[in-house]
Amino acid sequence: MRNILTILSLFIGLNMMAQNDAAAKTSLDKMSKKFQAYKGAFVEFTLTMENAQEKIKETSKGKAWTKGKAYKIELMGAETFFDGVTQWTYMKDAGECNISTPDLNNENTFNPSKLFTSYTTGYKIRYIKDVFENNRALQIIDLFPIDVKKSEFNRIRLKLDKDKNTIYQIIRYGKDGNDYTITVVSLKEETALADVLFKFDKAKYPNVELIDLR
Repeated sequence: MRNILTILSLFIGLNMMAQNDAAAKTSLDKMSKKFQAYKGAFVEFTLTMENAQEKIKETSKGKAWTKGKAYKIELMGAETFFDGVTQWTYMKDAGECNISTPDLNNENTFNPSKLFTSYTTGYKIRYIKDVFENNRALQIIDLFPIDVKKSEFNRIRLKLDKDKNTIYQIIRYGKDGNDYTITVVSLKEETALADVLFKFDKAKYPNVELIDLR
């Protein structure tokens, strides 16, 4: 689950050092500016994990709501709530909810608000080409980790929707042979997301065991 959340954070938030391709940087900056202007957002997506060598390919549907640092995610039978300080991870099949306090300075800590800004630090950025795919005009951009030895992946490929000025797809090529693809089904601004959405309400889940990991 940690790897999945890390990939999602790259999807909802992408930061930037030197060694950037000018055309790619312009496109990413425009996309980031648009998303950061949102008061809140709702995203429907699919997540596919594929390992060609092991002949594995699994796809799951997910939903995410984000407002500032807060978010809620529904994916693979789990619901994750984060109000900006505390995180609750509710696992339906287990009937358990883990409570933790994520370190927001840790690069592996997921926050959907970073998905459209994370490209700005730690990556070399390269424009690849423009394509027309699935009835969309797309711009393909690759991100290469600057510190390759410490990275769990070799490359991230972004496909930007040129008409909507947002991310359509993000693919992470893992060193372990596991490749993860997030495809955006829909993305829209939400201006009236209540703060209670991002908190786990024990009253709604009376039989769930709370496990406090703080």
